[in-house]
Amino acid sequence: MSNSIHSLVLIAVMAGLTAMLRFLPFLVFRKHTPGPVLYLGRVLPYAIMGMLVVYCLKSVSLLKGSHGIPEFLAIVLVVGLHKWKHNTLISIATGTVCYMLLVQLVFV
Repeated sequence: MSNSIHSLVLIAVMAGLTAMLRFLPFLVFRKHTPGPVLYLGRVLPYAIMGMLVVYCLKSVSLLKGSHGIPEFLAIVLVVGLHKWKHNTLISIATGTVCYMLLVQLVFV
C-alpha cells in the first residue's frame, strides 16, 4: 500500500472512531440519562474553560516584554462581549483576533 493510501486509511479510521465515540453516549442513554452524566454535562464546560484560561496565562510574565497587557485586553474584550452578546463563539473568536492583532502589530 502506498504512503498516501495508508495515510487516507488512517485518517478515515481515526475519523470513524472519533464520530463513534461522540455518538455512542446518545445511543446508550437514549431513554434515560443517568444523574452523574447530567451533572458532568453541567459542570465540565466551566471547568474546561477555567483550565484553558489557566493554561493560556501560565507563561505570561508581568515583569518582562509587554507585561501581559495584550492578554489582559483580550480577556477584558472576551468577558465584555460575552456579557453583552451571550455568544461564546463570537466572544472567543473576537478575543483571539484582538490578541493576535495586538501581539503582531502593537506589541512587537
